[in-house]
Amino acid sequence: TVRHPLCAKYPPSTKYRRSFLTELIKKHEATAAEPLDELYDALADILNEEESTRSYKSYLLPSGEPVTLSESVAIVSGGTTGLITWDAALQLAQWAIENNSTFRDRTVLELGSGIGFTGIAICKTCHPKAYVFSDCHPAVLQQLAENIHLNGFVLEPGKTHHIQTEPQGQEEEATNYQNPKLNPRLIVAELDWGSVTEKQLLDLQPDIVIAADVVYDPEIILALIGMLQKLAACRVARKAPEVYIAVTVRNPDTYHLFQAELDKVGIGWQIIPAHSKSIFLYDVQPNVTILQLFI
Repeated sequence: TVRHPLCAKYPPSTKYRRSFLTELIKKHEATAAEPLDELYDALADILNEEESTRSYKSYLLPSGEPVTLSESVAIVSGGTTGLITWDAALQLAQWAIENNSTFRDRTVLELGSGIGFTGIAICKTCHPKAYVFSDCHPAVLQQLAENIHLNGFVLEPGKTHHIQTEPQGQEEEATNYQNPKLNPRLIVAELDWGSVTEKQLLDLQPDIVIAADVVYDPEIILALIGMLQKLAACRVARKAPEVYIAVTVRNPDTYHLFQAELDKVGIGWQIIPAHSKSIFLYDVQPNVTILQLFI
């Protein structure tokens, strides 16, 4: 959390590091052990740091390789909740890693990618042929593109639905992690579920569609279902994409509304069995369900 090279290069939030060191010192003192002077020195340094509106979070994949993201320290920032990583994204990524053959050599479209955790984890572990990150908020799209570069990937340039961002100084980092020949084609698309056309979706031709934590508001549910109907209408060679959606059940009424609206338009669904152990650490074990939809 403090001295690891990854945290030295991409520091977690000041508040988090301060809380961590304070708790660590308390635990030492409670056992009548004398904490190292280094711990007090490190805490003193952090107490003098200014709070920032952005910080880094790093997650270790089973391979030991990190996914590092620049995130907002506030749940709501710039009028959106999309600038932090939510627990459903962690659990969807874990399910994908455990079922990596589902994604290997296939084109994946992620709806509501946020700042990119799930997609970056899948690109590093599951070897998709192509991955389309999508969202509709300009600040989220900008941060998403920067996080993709931060993790050693290069976005494919030159298509109209790409968000063109080439942050200065990060090109060198893009060569650090992987052989470019193994990298999937990566696209960041500005995708408004209400206005996207079937032709635009046909150009993407996804084999798999995924989303995490996009079922939290009745209006969004209706837009999402409309989007899924468009995807079903533009299927290639009469084969619809596989669809997996991770839902955090905060309000049971909203969750049941989603299921009822799916039934109303004839989209089948089933619950994917939960995994047995957690790869990633969660602050709280949330009530996350992963649904497979049949469009």
